[in-house]
Amino acid sequence: MNLKNYYAGLLAAVLFSGCGKSIPPAATPAAPAAVTSIDDLLPKHAQPKLPTMKMFLGAEIIDAELALSDEQIHTGMMYRSNILETDTMLFDLRLPQRANFWMKNCPESISAAYINADGVIEEIHHLEKNDTNGVEAASEDIRFVLETSDGWFARHHIEPGTIIRTEKGSLRETFAR
Repeated sequence: MNLKNYYAGLLAAVLFSGCGKSIPPAATPAAPAAVTSIDDLLPKHAQPKLPTMKMFLGAEIIDAELALSDEQIHTGMMYRSNILETDTMLFDLRLPQRANFWMKNCPESISAAYINADGVIEEIHHLEKNDTNGVEAASEDIRFVLETSDGWFARHHIEPGTIIRTEKGSLRETFAR
């Protein structure tokens, strides 16, 4: 395995989505001597605005940035400040799993909806700024995560059970591989 693939695999194991995904230390492979901490593998700056897609959450319409590539998913909203009411990001985790998001290098608190493959919001969580403790989903069936400004879901009366659709149809149809 070449060094570039090793680092890519290590980063994927340590971070998967959002402002980051926490992994128990036992699941983190040993790093070569050149990497002295997880911080050496994390993004160092905010990513530019990503392409967006119109989404429908009940009566609400949003234009969510799409975090689809590994790099986009790993970086998420890290280093972004002044998050506005309209700033949202959808993460496609590709496979159902027990999502576990953290907020390392995220200077503002946000809200995150953990969503199943059918586009149904299963859980909504407050993610505290700069908190490196992961917020783990209760369900193992989370396929998408939607991050918004802190408290957005409550202000817009969006609760678990709400179905998210896109201008292309259901989340399953939109992101079928």
